[in-house]
Amino acid sequence: MEIRRFIREYKPLWTELDELLLMFEGGRKRTVAAEHIDRLTRLYKTVSGHLAYSQTNYPKDEITTLLNQLVSRAHHSLHSEQWKGANRIGAFFKTQFVGHLLERRWFIAVAALLFLIGGVSGFAAVQADPLNLYALVPASIADNIDPEQLGKSHESQDHGQPVFSSTIMTNNIRVAVLAFASGITFGLMTVYLLLQNGILLGALAAVFMQAGNSYAFWAYILPHGIIELTAIFIAGGAGLYMGYRMMNPGPYTRKYMFLQSVRQSALLLVGTIPLFVIAGIIEGYITPSALSLEVKYIVAGLTLLALALYVLYGSLHKRLSSPRSRYTKSSAFTTR
Repeated sequence: MEIRRFIREYKPLWTELDELLLMFEGGRKRTVAAEHIDRLTRLYKTVSGHLAYSQTNYPKDEITTLLNQLVSRAHHSLHSEQWKGANRIGAFFKTQFVGHLLERRWFIAVAALLFLIGGVSGFAAVQADPLNLYALVPASIADNIDPEQLGKSHESQDHGQPVFSSTIMTNNIRVAVLAFASGITFGLMTVYLLLQNGILLGALAAVFMQAGNSYAFWAYILPHGIIELTAIFIAGGAGLYMGYRMMNPGPYTRKYMFLQSVRQSALLLVGTIPLFVIAGIIEGYITPSALSLEVKYIVAGLTLLALALYVLYGSLHKRLSSPRSRYTKSSAFTTR
């Protein structure tokens, strides 16, 4: 079946299921009747068949992603009593968040690439002329950079670590929220923020390289930076996806796809909060500590390994629990 015909023929059922799910997910549960539950069950089975067909014939099309999300929502609504409170939150961070990451991996990769472009540009500009630092970095930061003092003030910071950690965590979450919300500008402001933050880091790296202190600089950046930058890339990718959907709504109306993209991207943003908490703790307690530079590099390596294992575990669990494993190609469209 040609994809446009496939969408045109079954879109009314998908819309009906989406509207029915809003009733179950929203504040109108008191209006849910037995016939609504029966209808939800039938639509869930039908759309699951559509998903299996779409995964087989259009695996890379956006409609497959949308159907997968619709079926997942229906599954959770039908088993809502098993997914309340802490169990539901735990399930989200255990596996579902990774699923959202994998679905938006290309937008996250673009966000990382934009940051890298900014970093290389900032580094090259300061390497070419150290005075460019004042054009790229806020004066409040540029005037207080002293590569020779890096790591020599940790003794005086011990009593302020909890406040310092909290401040850093709050600021980084603010940056992520801004990168996400900027998607409403068709992603343009998100692009600017990613480039700007990359330029800042690249310029600082050049200053410390010129002073012959790069080894110490990265030892103080990477332990918290790997997790922190990963979270910013995720938030930036969410903003870029929103902007993309505003420009390219696909077979749906622009308003519908925008609202859908906001809902999906918000889940990515929520998933970054624990990452920022962990990064803030590391930046407040480990980064400025008296630990050797080698130990800090080890901490950085462990954070990278932990992130990789987390994504691997979530992706394997998602693959095993995918609706495709429950509905084979032969079962597609058995209920119409």
